[in-house]
Amino acid sequence: MTTMELASFRIHDGAEPALLAERPAMLAAMRAAYPACLAAYLVKQDDGSWTDIVLWRSLAEAEESAKTIMEVPECAAWFRHISESLGMRHAEVADAWPAP
Repeated sequence: MTTMELASFRIHDGAEPALLAERPAMLAAMRAAYPACLAAYLVKQDDGSWTDIVLWRSLAEAEESAKTIMEVPECAAWFRHISESLGMRHAEVADAWPAP
């Protein structure tokens, strides 16, 4: 079943320009390493925190990627901008438009 991964976090002061500039390379590397990654959305919330919303083909593939994501250099480099994790959770996609 298609799964949404929701990872919320705060970033270091002044890190927003680099966070956004490095994201395309990070996503390209992530997609190459994990073909089950179907889409990704980065949102900035009103309180200044961020949530990375990643669509995965399955929960098992999302969980497997979490075990090895730091082995992908571009991902590890991008994560250095995160100052505080606010948690990660997964949710099964019950309905979608457009369909994944």
